[in-house]
Amino acid sequence: MNIEESLLLYAVTDRRWLREGQSLSDVIKQAVEGGATVIQLREKELDREQVIKEALDIKSYLNAKNIPLIIDNDIEVTKAAGADGVHVGQDDCPVSEARKLLGKDFIIGATAHNAAEAVKAEEDGADYLGVGAAFGSSTKVDAKAIVSLDEYKKITEAVSIPVVAIGGIDETNIMRLKGLGLSGFAVVSAIFARDDVRAATEQMKKLAMHAVTLPLL
Repeated sequence: MNIEESLLLYAVTDRRWLREGQSLSDVIKQAVEGGATVIQLREKELDREQVIKEALDIKSYLNAKNIPLIIDNDIEVTKAAGADGVHVGQDDCPVSEARKLLGKDFIIGATAHNAAEAVKAEEDGADYLGVGAAFGSSTKVDAKAIVSLDEYKKITEAVSIPVVAIGGIDETNIMRLKGLGLSGFAVVSAIFARDDVRAATEQMKKLAMHAVTLPLL
């Protein structure tokens, strides 16, 4: 699995946007059909057993599509569900500890807000970075301060692992992140809050392909 290619359109779940009669697996499938390249299960309102169930419900489908499943900040769920990896924040389990507990075969993503945090995460064993907030976010009420475009550039130049932008990214602003050395874009409400999740994902995928800075051959 080429992790960098999988990060182009990084879909982060949020069950608050589910319509009546919809399941989380329903909308995840719509997002994958629309072109999402990786799924992060981030369900803060569910207990551990419920998150494991949600992960198991969708894992075989994602496996068949060769789409990685990342669990938000829970190593036990990651292992129990057979997920592909975990994403840890600055206030969560340290990257070095996550790597020790999971070993080399799991993907570990880490949150960073500046170049110093990014370099430390790479040194500790992270496979990719989630950096934000790029813009104001309606999803995370406790979102960190906005990361400047200049800081994004400093981060991508400081590390050799892929960097994904996150935070308030949608079809109106994603192109402002073009040319910064990013490998992908994490989206939540830009797809899951829309009436047609598949169509919204298709639109964001096309924009992401234009906005990402491709490696030189």
